Amino acid sequence: MHPVANFSSLNMAFLALTLGLAVLVAGGDLLISGAVKLAARLGMSSLLIGMTVVAFGTSMPELFVSLLASLHGHPQIMLGNIVGSNIANIGLVLALSAIIYPLSMNFKRLSRELYLLSGIYVVLLFVAYRGLFPKDLGIIFMGLLVGYTIYACWVESTRQPGSVKPEKSKLTPSLFYIIILCLGGLICMWLGSEYFIKGAVDLARFFGLSELVIGLTVAAVGTSLPELASSISAIRRRNSDILVGNILGSNLFNLLMVMGCTGAITPFKLPPETLSRDLPIMTAFTLILIPIAIAKKHTITRLHGLLLLAAYAGYIHLLT
Repeated sequence: MHPVANFSSLNMAFLALTLGLAVLVAGGDLLISGAVKLAARLGMSSLLIGMTVVAFGTSMPELFVSLLASLHGHPQIMLGNIVGSNIANIGLVLALSAIIYPLSMNFKRLSRELYLLSGIYVVLLFVAYRGLFPKDLGIIFMGLLVGYTIYACWVESTRQPGSVKPEKSKLTPSLFYIIILCLGGLICMWLGSEYFIKGAVDLARFFGLSELVIGLTVAAVGTSLPELASSISAIRRRNSDILVGNILGSNLFNLLMVMGCTGAITPFKLPPETLSRDLPIMTAFTLILIPIAIAKKHTITRLHGLLLLAAYAGYIHLLT
């Protein structure tokens, strides 16, 4: 192929990737804004909003990208996006947040998410050993997420009055406006996902990279941008619980809903490298948070953040 044609193909791939990501992030922002307004209108507390509405909302780009990638016949981009996003949420987003502002991590408030994530990782390691993610497991994963959400809401509702404060807004937006925000966000994420996947596939082919690697790097970091944006917002409010809860909640949503929904629709294979490299690393990034949370200070310090970021950089270097 002529060099000019190659250069033109590369430009088109980057353009599709960039345009798709921009529309995807904009759609995610609209959806989160609508969801938070709806939650506030229903009188939910800020903590519960952070652990459910915001966490699930910031993971919607992963859901759209993964579903469309799988439906278009690119299951490795889907798998890489989910696993890579979970690694990036801790090794990049949480690490950068801790470097900016040390984060308090209350183990009693977050132990439920840490234990549940650890259990899911054990299941995934076993599934990867067998090499196939079955449809039945996808349905079970989605059921677990529903049960987790109901339980989290129940626990929050049983707290003593005054222990949590409902999210308040100076202006109460109309229900019609909230619905428009949510629908606009969903449409933007669908369109953005289409362009993003096309750009990612073309980029992988141009550089001769596997779709799994593209999913673990470009797609994962791109779809983790909403988590980064919401984390920066939480830092400005000095709200560590919501920030850490958002990260862990997003990781749960990625595994239980995104991977579960995709697997329930189309069972997919797990390549050997996910068992030997990606899943153990994803597990390690989560498990390292447990001793930090149990430690006397219960704080993710700037040093912890730097170490996590260095580990993430090492992982990216290993992939490339």
